[in-house]
Amino acid sequence: MSEKIDTAIFAGGCFWCMVKPFDEYPGIIRVVSGYTGGHVSNPTYEQVCSHTTGHTEAVEITFDPAVVSYEKLVEIYWQQTDPTDAMGQFQDRGDSYRPVIFTKNDEQKEIAQASRLKLMQSGKYNKPIVTSIEDAKPFYKAEEYHQDFYKKNPERFAMEEIGRMEYKSHFS
Repeated sequence: MSEKIDTAIFAGGCFWCMVKPFDEYPGIIRVVSGYTGGHVSNPTYEQVCSHTTGHTEAVEITFDPAVVSYEKLVEIYWQQTDPTDAMGQFQDRGDSYRPVIFTKNDEQKEIAQASRLKLMQSGKYNKPIVTSIEDAKPFYKAEEYHQDFYKKNPERFAMEEIGRMEYKSHFS
């Protein structure tokens, strides 16, 4: 591992389903489920679910840029979301599930914007790409029972994934 590590924050529906694709990729040091983008410090899951805090469920990815680039992480992100759905992802509905790439500096913002433009121009989707790119806000780690959910609750995680795939096949 290099001495330099970096972080990325992505929101794309339920954070349970956003961890595994990144967690298993070379160069990823850790993936933490949490909340960001709201106006309440240290929100709880119940507060975020009430849709009164402004937070979005997200993952904070710590990675080694010598092994995996931020650009590659953005590419992985696009494969996990429906970038045409601004009010949730698959069966997860509401503003706390909206798709957002939270950028921490100009370099990340430029990479994310270029990647979104490339996706828009690809013709892959027949609806507009609505995933927003926003400046990173404080990230609050979710409760411990939300961390590594796919490892702790493989049966429930499998059900969530089936629901996402069924929804995706009906609405893509």
